[in-house]
Amino acid sequence: MEIGCLVVSHKRAKVEDIEKLWTHDYSKLLSILKSDLVSEYAFLLTCNRFEVYAVGNGINCYLNELARKLKITEISEIYTGDECLEHILRVSCGLESMIVGEDQILGQVRHYYNVCKDLGITGPFLDRIFMKAIQAGRRVRKETKISKGSVSIGSAAIELAEGVLGSLDGKRVLLVGAGEMGEMVAKALLHKKVDAVLIANRTFSRAEELAKRIGGIAVRFDKLEEYMRICDVVISATAAPHTVILRETVERVMSGRDKLLIIDIALPRDVEEGVKEVRGVTLYTIDDLRKISEENLMKRLSEVRKAEKIIREELNQLKLLLKDIKAGSAIAAMYTLAERFVDDEVSELYSKLTAKYKVDSDVKDLLYSFANSLIKKFLREPTVRLREAARDGKPFVIDAALYLFGDRNVSKGEVEKIKKGQLKTDCKGS
Repeated sequence: MEIGCLVVSHKRAKVEDIEKLWTHDYSKLLSILKSDLVSEYAFLLTCNRFEVYAVGNGINCYLNELARKLKITEISEIYTGDECLEHILRVSCGLESMIVGEDQILGQVRHYYNVCKDLGITGPFLDRIFMKAIQAGRRVRKETKISKGSVSIGSAAIELAEGVLGSLDGKRVLLVGAGEMGEMVAKALLHKKVDAVLIANRTFSRAEELAKRIGGIAVRFDKLEEYMRICDVVISATAAPHTVILRETVERVMSGRDKLLIIDIALPRDVEEGVKEVRGVTLYTIDDLRKISEENLMKRLSEVRKAEKIIREELNQLKLLLKDIKAGSAIAAMYTLAERFVDDEVSELYSKLTAKYKVDSDVKDLLYSFANSLIKKFLREPTVRLREAARDGKPFVIDAALYLFGDRNVSKGEVEKIKKGQLKTDCKGS
């Protein structure tokens, strides 16, 4: 059994590349992910990453084929084994985020783990892996200062606006979208000396709620163009599946003014591509936040080292836990097969004893006790050996036991590999 992940992130891909992979149609995604090679799946979808985790046999082949199927070979990375385990820990701890240490990713890892669990596609391995990742993420944020300061996409957008305008003092900011991302922007504006924060959302009551919490002003979404005319900065962060700010709208807005800063942090993007060509408009997207990310990393370098030390400790614990799970599967298979015959054998022996010696029903309990005791003593040494094999890095011993005692996930075609102690599936071109 192998673990691996396919990763498309801000490190190699642009916003539009990740946008193409973004989907809320989980049934369609699962139909793409499904494979006879894989027994457990999980996926993670955020503004800056698309990741698929898989457990099974021939994982490297499976992930390479998946990358070809999704046409992301050039922009994706594949991690297997310990590298995969370390990667999910780093992701959850915020070390792989565009804004190093950002808090949002921990919630996203937890959310998508719960989604995958509800869909019934995770199993004992991914359950343990994601639970450990979430635990590590909490620990890093508790024991280090990696999340102190501006660490979210929303707060980075405010930093970018300040960098472009020099200051937000006395400026009017129009926030389009009152969802999770919009709320992060709003919170980042709380301590700025802006003249006003206007909040527009398709559901007006939601705009009102956010405006009340931060002391902003809720405005009608259908009056967006009108309010764009009086604001210095527009930050768009809706969850709409289509563009909400069109070029023709911005052209009308700019007909009576000199300049306007627009920052689009939505995925899919809220602002039409052609808007950047409108005279007087400065348009930034998530891709433009990379510079802030790099500056952020320098500020948090000492905290990153502390976080990486914690990750190494958590990774070692996780590897031991997974070894125990693998050994436990083989041990369970042994006991299950042995116990499958107990009822029949005890019943047959009890019938013979009753016929010959007229024994009463209490004897049946003694026979069950004897049979179970015999099984435990007989399998005690193999149980110890299997746990030792797990700890000593001898997976072929465990897989052989799984095959011998009834686990059909190990195919007959793998018997020779088991004999040779080689279980990795050969994958030409991978």
